[in-house]
Amino acid sequence: MRLERRPRTSRAALVIAPVGAVLFTLAVSALLVLWAGAPVGRTYALLLSGGFGSVFAWSETLTRAIPLILTGLSATVAFKARLFNIGAEGQLYAGALAAIAVGGMHGGTGVEWPVWLLFPLMMLAAALAGALLLLGPALMKNKLGVDEVVTTLLFNFIVLLGVGALLDGPMKDPMAMGWPQSVALQSDLELSKLVAQTRVHTGLLWAVSLAVIVWAVFRHTVLGFDIRALGANPRAAAFAGVPVTRTVVLTALLSGALAGLAGAIEVAGRTSYVTLDMSPGYGYSGIVIAMLAGLHPLGVLAAAIFVAGVLVGADTMSRAVGVPTYIADVIVATSLIAVLVATLLTQYRVRWK
Repeated sequence: MRLERRPRTSRAALVIAPVGAVLFTLAVSALLVLWAGAPVGRTYALLLSGGFGSVFAWSETLTRAIPLILTGLSATVAFKARLFNIGAEGQLYAGALAAIAVGGMHGGTGVEWPVWLLFPLMMLAAALAGALLLLGPALMKNKLGVDEVVTTLLFNFIVLLGVGALLDGPMKDPMAMGWPQSVALQSDLELSKLVAQTRVHTGLLWAVSLAVIVWAVFRHTVLGFDIRALGANPRAAAFAGVPVTRTVVLTALLSGALAGLAGAIEVAGRTSYVTLDMSPGYGYSGIVIAMLAGLHPLGVLAAAIFVAGVLVGADTMSRAVGVPTYIADVIVATSLIAVLVATLLTQYRVRWK
């Protein structure tokens, strides 16, 4: 058996691949549902209704989808240039800490900052924190050939250890009764709600707008062309005159900034402070979302809503039929493997000897 590269990849195959991956994932997960002694049809119906069956379900799904859209966009931008950013989780926390540092800890300066100035400064600080965290591994890859998968992954652990130290030290909220959490964000800097009496907030508009902006960058700018050329063939791109180092730097800054904004928007829209369990793996889930979307910025919106619906619906399903909520993690993880295989088969065909 050998893999032979297809002369071209059809658009139909690019659409069928993620759909087939999702169906395969549901079939594999059904075996685990049967093993748990629950009816497959009712389990999946409860999973669907828990994520999309009511206004409340939709509000929870969209709230969960907001950081997933941004981390999915972060992975999409990086992967397009073959910069395999596995560090969105750490970049998210770095952005959240930067947002709190600007929007929650400046009161001791004795200067009263206006909200119209402080809010953009807070978002800018979060974007810079995430961007700079990825810039180092990107330059190490470009100049020294260091594997960015390893460096960005290790940075996640370094950042989380740093977050723990800060939450037990200089950023600890003295009113938290010993609980390791940061000081709270100023209430004037919190994002408003999109729907009354729900948790969905205007961060959703930020996420959708950024998805459209990233799509426009890829489609209509020189930078987008350079990123796609670098991802398609780095040596050919360099030979054709693409500024490789500059493109890598700009890609890292954009990818890291999106992940950092995910942390800031999560703080401003949902939590109001930083804790070590603020993110249940949004950065890692963003990789799944980017792959499910076929590295298309607009496809990230649909993929993020799908994954968020699975995670939210798993709670309802678990209470009703007794299947552990970890089935949602299995679905997300299996989706990633299935999409990788499906994407491979869109580019290569299997030849048997």
